[in-house]
Amino acid sequence: MDIINTIIDYINAILWDYVLLYGLLAVGAFFTIRLGFIQFRYFGQCFSVLLKSRHEDEHGISPFQALCTSLASRVGTGNIVGVAVALTLGGPGAIFWMWVVALVGMATAYAESALAQLYKVADEEGQFRGGPAVYIEAGLKSPLFGNLFAITLIFTFGLVFCAVQSNSIATSMSNAFGLPPIATGAVLVVAAGLVIFGGLRGIAHFAEIVVPFMAVAYVGIALVILAMNFQEVPGVLWSIVAHAFGIEEAVGGVTGGVMAALMNGIRRGLFSNEAGMGSAPNIAASAVPDPHHPASQGFVQALGVFIDTIVICTATALIILLSGIYDPTTGLTGISLTQSAAEAHIGDFGVYFIAIAILFFGFTSIVANYSYAENAMIYLEHGWKPGLSILRILTLSMVFWGALQTVITVFNAADASMAVMATINLVAIVLLSPKVVLITKDYVKQLKEGREPLFDLSEHPELADGVDAEIWSEKRGREAQTRY
Repeated sequence: MDIINTIIDYINAILWDYVLLYGLLAVGAFFTIRLGFIQFRYFGQCFSVLLKSRHEDEHGISPFQALCTSLASRVGTGNIVGVAVALTLGGPGAIFWMWVVALVGMATAYAESALAQLYKVADEEGQFRGGPAVYIEAGLKSPLFGNLFAITLIFTFGLVFCAVQSNSIATSMSNAFGLPPIATGAVLVVAAGLVIFGGLRGIAHFAEIVVPFMAVAYVGIALVILAMNFQEVPGVLWSIVAHAFGIEEAVGGVTGGVMAALMNGIRRGLFSNEAGMGSAPNIAASAVPDPHHPASQGFVQALGVFIDTIVICTATALIILLSGIYDPTTGLTGISLTQSAAEAHIGDFGVYFIAIAILFFGFTSIVANYSYAENAMIYLEHGWKPGLSILRILTLSMVFWGALQTVITVFNAADASMAVMATINLVAIVLLSPKVVLITKDYVKQLKEGREPLFDLSEHPELADGVDAEIWSEKRGREAQTRY
């Protein structure tokens, strides 16, 4: 066991501290520059594409459902617990670097989700499926790495991360309401089972209802707290920027100054928004795009990164920094720090509210993470029917197990698995970046001509290899325009 732990720790040290820490930022900067700062110049497209249509059909879910499902995974306990940890270890400046990671990560999210749309396929029931495993096999002609990506995704998101979320939920329920973990675990299994046995559409419908509610409620409480402390808000925002560049000294227990803020902000930002990890493209591929163009879903998922970090993580940071109790020297961190900060603002209700927020954020992450794993399992099955049933049983087992205990080795193994998954995806999207550029130019060209973008593969023979011509035909696009 010691040898296994050593190997896992070594993989994590190499991949997270070097390859991914800088690789994810570098790839985000690469796509930001290569696509002409698209996330800033065409930020309005993120909203216009999302608001234009909320329709689904027999082939896939709606863009709104795809966004809500990806947000269900992105917006998890990391938005509450992770932000508190970033503040403890990196000081207020860490929040600034989380913002930076999100802003460049929007370009990465755009690229990987546009690729997922371009290379998507229809399963036996006619439902759109896709994601990194598919575009790695079809675009790079590498089924070996496609299979490896799918396996690591199933282990990481479908199994271990579900246990991580249930563990956080059980802990918060125990702290706030005194509920025994075994009871929380049992309820989570039943509730999650009802959702995930409904398949992808059931998960999408669930996310479409729950995610907007939980996000609005959480941000609403944050706005109330901001209104109660409006005079201090400018000073707190300046403090975030000042600490990021060393203009102000780091608070008591924070060591490392600017570098501590930089490193912890980057790490927590990457964990939170998942841009470049290869997770969100799995659900982005299942959306019926409107307008009928692969780039449209790139804009939708770029918006998901913005909401996750710029909106929700910032809300948590301001709740803590405005509370007056933030002091890294006390050792108070994680969920305890966030709950104490909320209590300082709005009394005992704050403790209960954060516990309920953890419940909603964690539970929606469980079902969304499962949806990613389901997509990967369908890719791997190749007609082997029992695979999906086995995955569902294993997922629910991990949900129950995670509520009862924390095994660091397994969680560290999940980090290593996710690092391998992300590394494969980053290499793939960089190699496929010429395709992303062509897709983007086509979309922007039609926008400038005053037309609704419509993608017809027959007009782009340079993109045809590995792409389903029927899905991206002019006929399919015209049918979609007529229907919606």
